[in-house]
Amino acid sequence: MRVAVIARRQPAPILARRDTIEAVDPASHGVSPGVACMSIRAQLKSNLIAIVSLTIALASFSYTTWRNERSEHNRTMRQAAFQLWTALGEMQQVVYHAHYDHDADRGNPRTGWVYVDTITDFSATMPASVPARAAELRVAWREHWENLGHEDADAEAISDAVDRCRSAVVETLKALH
Repeated sequence: MRVAVIARRQPAPILARRDTIEAVDPASHGVSPGVACMSIRAQLKSNLIAIVSLTIALASFSYTTWRNERSEHNRTMRQAAFQLWTALGEMQQVVYHAHYDHDADRGNPRTGWVYVDTITDFSATMPASVPARAAELRVAWREHWENLGHEDADAEAISDAVDRCRSAVVETLKALH
């Protein structure tokens, strides 16, 4: 297969080695003067640097795109983790106020439900272990909130669920790269 290419030096037909450039009468092939036909092999050889440069540029662009996507994913995970930690800490405070301080305002069960819902919502953006722990916290709160202030086992069950959820968040952050 031959492809027409503009000759660089002479408009007349060029005589050279067969694997690089063939002597062709441009007018007899319908090619304007100054154009010679080169084999594909010769064109690859003469444009090797451009081909390698293009390959490197595409590979670099692909890597940069992948790295940006990964960094954005990690930022999202970190942000969700920090929000979860905040909500988990506030949830723990609700338990302490309700159970140990018998404070009806700061240990309000409705406030606890708000934190449980917030924790569940933020955990949805995390890997599977965190939403599972958030679901366990929801179950522990649902089953034990009514006896806060009366039974230590209820406060411990909720606190243990909060701690397990917190541990799952820490493990998720450690796994980021």
